[in-house]
Amino acid sequence: MKKFVLTALLVAMAVVLSNAQTKKVSILGDSYSTFEGSNPEGYAPFYPNDRNDVKEVSQTWWSLYNEAKGYTLEVNDSWGGTTICNIGYGHWNVANSSFNSRLWKLGNPDIIFVFGGTNDAWANSPVGEYKYSNISKEDCNTLRPAIAYMLDGLARIYPEASVYVLLNSELKEDVNESFREVCKHFGVQLIELHDIEKQNGHPSIKGMQAICDQLIESIK
Repeated sequence: MKKFVLTALLVAMAVVLSNAQTKKVSILGDSYSTFEGSNPEGYAPFYPNDRNDVKEVSQTWWSLYNEAKGYTLEVNDSWGGTTICNIGYGHWNVANSSFNSRLWKLGNPDIIFVFGGTNDAWANSPVGEYKYSNISKEDCNTLRPAIAYMLDGLARIYPEASVYVLLNSELKEDVNESFREVCKHFGVQLIELHDIEKQNGHPSIKGMQAICDQLIESIK
């Protein structure tokens, strides 16, 4: 009887460990998380690129992270040049490709990484005012309500998933502060990246590894 109980316990432990190692990760991102063949058809990937040394998908931050943790990729919904809010480069309305237009495309993940805001900063998208309820499509023309709409939507659509927001280094302080304040309001962990080596404005091999290392350090 004791041998049977011990065997049952070992089997149960093996199942728990197996489940822990096979979590599914989805990404909602921009060019920093792209790689040709890894994103939905019609999206614009940055990687691989002649002016950046990241040449293999295994060198991306998310592939490195999944490999280190034993996780699998569920969906990588990353689109180069996209903003979180509806106003992008040239102050064009880009609502059809913004992060909030893609909230429903992440599959059935256990973990969601949101890696955006870089293009909002680079495009000088309007920051706006903080707003946490009754957010309209027009409100999402500015960054702060758009972040709030995004985080609220992710919580509603994927209630069982853990959401982490990654914030690029070297962004404008009003963008950084916007992410800090809205993530704090929703109780979502914000991981502020630092010392990310870049080539042509995008993480290099060393930069990708630094992102992976900082995620492992930040997520306990």
